[in-house]
Amino acid sequence: MIQLMRAFASAAPVLGALHAAAFETPWSAKVMAELIETPGAFAWVAAMDDQATPDGFVLGRVAADEAEIITLAVRPEARRSGMGRALMAAAMESAMVAGAERMFLEVADDNAAAHALYGALGFTEVGLRPRYYERGDGTWADARILSLAL
Repeated sequence: MIQLMRAFASAAPVLGALHAAAFETPWSAKVMAELIETPGAFAWVAAMDDQATPDGFVLGRVAADEAEIITLAVRPEARRSGMGRALMAAAMESAMVAGAERMFLEVADDNAAAHALYGALGFTEVGLRPRYYERGDGTWADARILSLAL
């Protein structure tokens, strides 16, 4: 079973390490702390019942009646466990409680697993950001902008 806990700026080192495990170009703990401390921000961490350390997190924020997922990261060895779905459910609930009516996110064009997750949750494509994600090898990936009515 997956355990979810609200995360605060004090968890930034853990979030930075999880982001580094999940992405080629990770964000630092300092960036994580700054993002969590922005107005309207929320973060959740997830761990399997038998583990003390989190294997994933989601970071988002709400402004007026819109929410955005800033990042969702799950450690590779914990993927396909339902953790991403559980984190997104917590994020969507947080956004609705804060008054959001619509949620947005960007996802790399070549991230098939993320596209499958977001599609299963009902997100639809509403735009494109060309050359949005820089890869570690100097190449770029487009970002698909997805949206969901909450």
